[in-house]
Amino acid sequence: MKTDTRVRTRTMTGSSLLPGSKTEVFTKLLDINTLKYIAKPMMSFEAVKDFNSFTDDNFSWAEGKIYKFQLKIFGIIPLGVHTIKVIDFNRENYKIYTHEGNPLVPVWNHRIILKEVDSNTILYTDEVELYAGWKTCFIYLWSKIFYAHRQRRWLKLLEKID
Repeated sequence: MKTDTRVRTRTMTGSSLLPGSKTEVFTKLLDINTLKYIAKPMMSFEAVKDFNSFTDDNFSWAEGKIYKFQLKIFGIIPLGVHTIKVIDFNRENYKIYTHEGNPLVPVWNHRIILKEVDSNTILYTDEVELYAGWKTCFIYLWSKIFYAHRQRRWLKLLEKID
């Protein structure tokens, strides 16, 4: 899912201050159930069984690996198979970069960056480069809402830990 430089992509960026350390949040990022929780109820991700060899219990993101999920809006409206290729999974710098896409949005490149503000607060940033042809402006607006929702869910998830 390499980005074609001839297409006009849009980049959405959203940041939030989250309670916890980079290590705590990054550890949560490793868990597929975190993705499912923070996306719910706007989006649901279910592993494509014929492609993926993992279960939710033995899941692990790994650089260079490709994962496929059945994607549904509100857990009801199917959008087809969403593919995630992990390009960079940097445990030392607390960064993740993926090339993603699905039939509706062929380019959905997602970068997650964690920066320490103090010992118990991090700046969590989602940066998404997307392209969906004539639908790009609509998908861009939807992504702003979706990632604001995800970051609210991150806060809720981390508050349960304390």
